[in-house]
Amino acid sequence: MAGLLHRRLRLRTALRWLSPLSTASPPALVRTLPPGFSSGLLQTPRPGSCGVHCRELHAGGERPTPSPAAAPERRPFSRVTPEDLAFFSKIIPGRTITDPDILETSNVDWLKSVLLRPQTTEDVSQILGYCNSRNLAVSPQGGNTGLVGGSVPVYDEIILSTALMNIVLNFDSVSGQYRCVFESLSLFLEDRDYIMPLDLGAKGSCHIGGNVATNAGGLRLICYGSLQGTVLGLEVVLADGRVLDYLATLRKDNTGYDLKQLFIGSEGTLGVISAVTILCPRKPKAVNVAFLGWESFEQLLQTFQRCREDMRLLNTHLKLANPITDCPFYIVIETSGSNPTHDEEKLHQFLEEAMTSSQVIDGTVAMEEAKIKALWSLRERVTEALTHDGFTYKYDISLPVERIYQLFTDMREHLRDRAKSVVGYGHVGDGNLHLNITSPTKDPVLLASIEPFVYEWTVRFQGSISAEHGLGLKKRNYIYYSKASLAVALMGKIKTMLDPKGILPYKTLPDDLQ
Repeated sequence: MAGLLHRRLRLRTALRWLSPLSTASPPALVRTLPPGFSSGLLQTPRPGSCGVHCRELHAGGERPTPSPAAAPERRPFSRVTPEDLAFFSKIIPGRTITDPDILETSNVDWLKSVLLRPQTTEDVSQILGYCNSRNLAVSPQGGNTGLVGGSVPVYDEIILSTALMNIVLNFDSVSGQYRCVFESLSLFLEDRDYIMPLDLGAKGSCHIGGNVATNAGGLRLICYGSLQGTVLGLEVVLADGRVLDYLATLRKDNTGYDLKQLFIGSEGTLGVISAVTILCPRKPKAVNVAFLGWESFEQLLQTFQRCREDMRLLNTHLKLANPITDCPFYIVIETSGSNPTHDEEKLHQFLEEAMTSSQVIDGTVAMEEAKIKALWSLRERVTEALTHDGFTYKYDISLPVERIYQLFTDMREHLRDRAKSVVGYGHVGDGNLHLNITSPTKDPVLLASIEPFVYEWTVRFQGSISAEHGLGLKKRNYIYYSKASLAVALMGKIKTMLDPKGILPYKTLPDDLQ
């Protein structure tokens, strides 16, 4: 397969494991750690980590302590008045929403917010400038497809939705660059023989601005890299309403600090991304997909190195048939190139060698578009299938590839019969594991067994507690597991500089810096 790599071989990879656990009732009591004691998984916290602090928040004892994922206390922001509503209605008439039925789709637990739907950068600028002067808190929101509470208000923040900012500003068919506002424009690009450099399971509803704000990884990272490399420029409205025009279209520009990188992955805490310039690759002329199965994770890694979900839930809940023999491990590999005959021949040759060497138990190949979509649906609809299995605790972990399956097995052993299912899937090529644990209903006892165990395990093996979904509200206080205290302190200083009044609050940074 190495011969294909220099021909823009695209590998979209996915893997999954399942080990259903018994559905026995959880024990009535779970032993908790007294404040100041380690769980034993980490003998000593590394410098800069939250160490005992995070464990104290989960611990039992005489006084109750909140979970690090719990909402912080409301900060002393102003509350929306009729005068504020009148101002918003003047600058965006008909797009200032207070109807609770409409607001419900943009809120999870509270219906006390105002929903604003700007259409232009100027709209966003006026809104943020006004909110900053009035000390009104704002919650930027794109497609609202996140998993860590990053796009929904915590209290009564104004929801600034970018749903209507979905136009193409410019498309350069020579260089493959385009400038767009928020929404994913895959269909637009494919009609012009280009593709987006990222692909996501939530592509039908997520927005490109939100993807950039969370530095989404997706399924094409191995071939095209992360958004940090494919984003050429940004336009960002700062918290005080000023517009930072950084919409470069040059692939090489080494003049001063690369400020756009501050906003890629900032989750809307430093400003609102209002336009993006992205380098888009040409649409491949040939696409092939292979769906393979193995008996062991070691065999999976060996095969993946050569080429450089869960079936039970999918069969039961979504009626998606497994196209090959039942196997403990599966992977989806997609390749793309410019010569269909040559690419198909190389893929078949690789599969023949892999199966002859007894690494692969079974597999199937798809060249037709309908079959390709069918195979990818087995991977992309895992999350949907999990919703039918009960309440799901989701973790987005980055680890050295050889450690991915070990986290799954250790978590299964740690939880035993306290969980219904433990499911792992993700991106084997870049070490991203999506660990999902289900129970019949929301279970605080089970959660106390999962956290902080999963974070301690991850940092023990030099992983990251968030590979691509960000920290949002739920993981903000766990940031010290992945970043040293000096790095977090510098983040706090940048936040203070760009948002001195803190009107983009509560997300990403820990409470001790808010």
